Amino acid sequence: MNSPGAGRFAPSPSGELHVGNLRTAMLAWLFARSTSREFLVRIEDLDRSRAGAEAAQLAELAAVGIDWDHEPVRQSDRLPLYRQAIGSLQAAGLLYECYCTRRDIAEAATAPHSLPGSYPGTCRNLSKAATPEQDGQRHDRPPALRLRSEVTSWTIEDQLQGSYTGPVDDLVIVRSDGVPAYNLAVVIDDAAQGIDQVVRGDDLLSSTPRQAYLAGLLGLTPPRYAHVPLALNKDGRRLAKRDGAVTLESLAGKGLGPELVRDLILRSAGLPAGTLAGALEAFDPAGLPREAWVVEPGELS
Repeated sequence: MNSPGAGRFAPSPSGELHVGNLRTAMLAWLFARSTSREFLVRIEDLDRSRAGAEAAQLAELAAVGIDWDHEPVRQSDRLPLYRQAIGSLQAAGLLYECYCTRRDIAEAATAPHSLPGSYPGTCRNLSKAATPEQDGQRHDRPPALRLRSEVTSWTIEDQLQGSYTGPVDDLVIVRSDGVPAYNLAVVIDDAAQGIDQVVRGDDLLSSTPRQAYLAGLLGLTPPRYAHVPLALNKDGRRLAKRDGAVTLESLAGKGLGPELVRDLILRSAGLPAGTLAGALEAFDPAGLPREAWVVEPGELS
């Protein structure tokens, strides 16, 4: 029999984790441990990294009782893996140069029959022989590399959301600054680390068909997904530090230690407070709330 793989939590080291981040991390830990999987932490630092944030986030995870197997890895240390995958896609003729700005894409997205947020294929058939003026593109800056997708949608199965079909456009594989894009890095990392279970916020559900499709093109098996409801503020927006005392440090200043924050998060998921080990004994994905956790200011005081 094949042994189970691993689950993971993959924060971006841009600042402190808030209670919504910690809730997702706890649920990912519970999913992994309840299925005898390893639990890994990956630092996704290709986009943003603030000095000291990585160490602070690892300390915050440990403070609420989360442990992990093996040393955390950083995306910035894994560039050779991404370059290898990029080369494979290029050799297969699946990448093309794109000179569009965000404004170009936003304006094109207002055209009839455009899928919201999807790339309309403006640069898909640019001629290498044509001059910049003939192509009507601004070739005075480095291009991004986009995937020449052969489908317009893809279906994934989610443990909590069920069958989900979402659009697949010509997503960016390499940004115009030469940095591998998130959608490529996350697919490569999950496969390379043996991660076969991905538990994350449901705001990422819409990007999952793209990632699963890309994994297939690279000959990789997509992980099993479970997208959990987010923590929202009272206005229904995703919780953020601007909403007040929502980090461990800020809550400690109001008299709420990590244990109390842990218990608050566990109760929000319908689980018994006390320890993560105790919550693990009672954990059943089918019993998790399907609605978002709305964090009221008085709840965190």
